[in-house]
Amino acid sequence: MLNIFNEDFMAIRENLKRGTVELLLLTLLSEKDMYGYQLSQELDKRSKGLFQLQEGSMYPTLYRMIDKKIISDRKELVGKRRIRVYYHIEPLGKQYLEEILKEYTELIQGITNVLNYREE
Repeated sequence: MLNIFNEDFMAIRENLKRGTVELLLLTLLSEKDMYGYQLSQELDKRSKGLFQLQEGSMYPTLYRMIDKKIISDRKELVGKRRIRVYYHIEPLGKQYLEEILKEYTELIQGITNVLNYREE
């Protein structure tokens, strides 16, 4: 990759990532309740290391989703003193996930159509 484009490519990658974080987090939470570290590890594992989300940058998204009432959080005591916060997808979140998944799928199909277009 040419060095003059590195910053541009990094910005594009970050914007694409930011646009899919809610989709990915809600997908994981639709399977089971998870805590922050667990969510970031699961994203890393399932993406085979291609999508890494630092916990610190994940929490603002989680908090926004709590404010929108698409997820909720609950605290659980782990051991004697440590508290772990689990996130849970709410019915509104499941509905929201369906909508953004539909939008994402249509967008990807449109992009794929353009990239693979051949005059007939």
